[in-house]
Amino acid sequence: MGTPASAANSLGRLIDDGHDLAAVYTQPDRPAGRGNKIVFSPVKQLTIDRKIPLLQPAKIRTPEALAEFSGFNADVAVVVAYGRILPDGFLEAFPHGAVNVHFSLLPKYRGAAPVNWAIACGERRTGVTTMKMDSGLDTGDILMTRETEIGRQEAAPQLMERLSGIGAELLSETIAIINDLIPLPQDHSAGTYAPILKREDGLIDWSMSAEEISNRVRGFQPFPGTFTYYQQKKLTIWAATPLDRTDIRKVLPGTVISTEGGTLEVSAGRGTTLQVAEVQFEGKRRMTIRDVLNGVPIAPGERFVPSARDDS
Repeated sequence: MGTPASAANSLGRLIDDGHDLAAVYTQPDRPAGRGNKIVFSPVKQLTIDRKIPLLQPAKIRTPEALAEFSGFNADVAVVVAYGRILPDGFLEAFPHGAVNVHFSLLPKYRGAAPVNWAIACGERRTGVTTMKMDSGLDTGDILMTRETEIGRQEAAPQLMERLSGIGAELLSETIAIINDLIPLPQDHSAGTYAPILKREDGLIDWSMSAEEISNRVRGFQPFPGTFTYYQQKKLTIWAATPLDRTDIRKVLPGTVISTEGGTLEVSAGRGTTLQVAEVQFEGKRRMTIRDVLNGVPIAPGERFVPSARDDS
């Protein structure tokens, strides 16, 4: 049961391991892109290619849906970013219940966006957990874990790609010895939450330190992006690095300090400085700062602000 590319990696590994896939569940097709064309999820495309029975129920909280699910008489359900909370009947339908691949080191970063929030919160390490699902939100007993370092310049899409490979490997190991594993209860007192990202999460608070802003730039990709406003235009920052120094000048956070040599340095909170490397004005393509400065005369002393209506 899964939908995005991260889930397709795990599905592919289960197939390669020779398991008998009774069925695959994925989210119903939805229009995407500017043309609102129907695009198959990565899990659906792989399922079709490998000729496995496919289900895309619009509702799963019905007696009919549970009866159909239970009727597969599987040993275990595997859930990887399916996109829905499963009812208890689904979790209890098979002898080994439901095993989830979660892209964090539980109990930290439970919820919908663990990879994004781990980066945004400045974590240096993360990983993957296989877990026996219960009725809570990522609160089930832990089966296996695998750690990895987060690269200092690694953004969420790149980390997610790496973790999906690690997750597929860990799932393979988990299923291979599932009869011998002793589930370990989570330490719920150490649990943290990684909620689904909202557009407003991406708005830059320039009173944060340069490192905190840089972490959010890397973490909040591809959505919602990390953005500010310049001359009443939305400006998304795609790459930025905190400089290894503090700025002694008394300027308001968000103020442009320097544009020398095709670079853009902006003051941030606690006397820190952020060097911005790649940006995108709304409706335009992503560009390096050097290319932007060739056409937009951003000047020292100007400020980035939190709203198109803010001209302070």
